[in-house]
Amino acid sequence: MKSFLDFELPIIELKEKISDLTEFMRSKEIDLSDEVNKLEHKLQVLEKKIYKQMTPWDRVQVSRHHNRPTTLDYIEELFTDFLEMHGDRMYGDDPSIVGGIGKFDNRAVTIIGHQRGKDTKDNIYRNFGMPHPEGYRKALRLMKQAEKFRRPIITFIDTKGAYPGRAAEERGQSQAIANNLFEMAALSVPIISIVIGEGGSGGALGIGVCNHLHMLENSTYSVISPEGAAALLWKDASKAKRAAETMKITAYNLKKLGIVDEVILEVKGGAHTNLKLQALAIREAVKKSLTELNLLDKEELIEHRYEKYKKIGDFSFQQDFKQEKVLVLN
Repeated sequence: MKSFLDFELPIIELKEKISDLTEFMRSKEIDLSDEVNKLEHKLQVLEKKIYKQMTPWDRVQVSRHHNRPTTLDYIEELFTDFLEMHGDRMYGDDPSIVGGIGKFDNRAVTIIGHQRGKDTKDNIYRNFGMPHPEGYRKALRLMKQAEKFRRPIITFIDTKGAYPGRAAEERGQSQAIANNLFEMAALSVPIISIVIGEGGSGGALGIGVCNHLHMLENSTYSVISPEGAAALLWKDASKAKRAAETMKITAYNLKKLGIVDEVILEVKGGAHTNLKLQALAIREAVKKSLTELNLLDKEELIEHRYEKYKKIGDFSFQQDFKQEKVLVLN
């Protein structure tokens, strides 16, 4: 499986040219350092240009990169003494959502996140990061426990969506997600959510009702995938690139719309190129959020969350033909 994306091909070709030239110098004992330096400078300019001018579809591809860090990767980098907890106490455990208790800067916190697999076998075990209802019930159980012991909650969002299979529906998928939305809205502890990959539909919202919502620069957050939107709008999933442009699903678009509180910059080439540096950027964002939210008491935290979601969107009153007031979403 190739580790680069199509839009990165010019960068890869130039890197290979530099590598070949360097090897030629070594084997033939010829000094071509000036040529190598020129190519390396050209590479720096090219990388800056390509990564600065990424399209929404480019960012969708990066968010899905098979080497992109997962929740467990960030847990290992950001938290100490992590203890994973399992099961929803009703049906079973769901490996596509991981959660437990750990320490962030020596303070106990509850960590919950979607978990994708690293290879085919792991993806099957993790159900490709698409949770069943027992996963959402496990998450809510841990959130309630966090509220009882006054622990902040940190969630990592990375899923194409909740699993739409028959078994999941039979076990109450919609009810499990709806119940999480309802309960999270009223939790009296700080909730910080970070979109680290794909944030898909209700599957993302099921652990995403929060006080502060952060997104990695190359992550996405949407009610439906670009392929799904293209299939619905134009009856052609191959128009996903056009859908990605239209849907405003990238971090910067959503920041402008007031949905995202902070965009966390990614290392050059994407989070998968340097996990440790990316984790440091996330650490600073979480630390900043915790410092701000720790100043609020229980009632203020709930009110803060309420005001956050109330102000999303642009509403106006218009008169219909019956001269009655109707609420219109612009």
